[in-house]
Amino acid sequence: MSFLSRLTPLGIELPILVLTLLIIVSSMAVVYSKYLGRKEFVEIQQLETQRDLLNDEWGRLLLEQSTWANPARVEWQARTRLKMIVPTTNMTVLIQP
Repeated sequence: MSFLSRLTPLGIELPILVLTLLIIVSSMAVVYSKYLGRKEFVEIQQLETQRDLLNDEWGRLLLEQSTWANPARVEWQARTRLKMIVPTTNMTVLIQP
């Protein structure tokens, strides 16, 4: 006894059965694609939050770098910590080849 011969007494025809199965498969595919879309959206949100935090840190680091590299601060450090002075004219030696 074949599969089709068992369906005929139930009043189910093959095209109806195939269409029903295709509808079920299609609906499962829609649900799965919606799930993947939401999952990727959450990942994008997390990555954007991480990007914003990194941008904030980058701004702070740029500010810190400009503070440490300020010419007045460098000169002050050279004078106080390293006891450096600006050379005078009589301290300058000219070497000729």
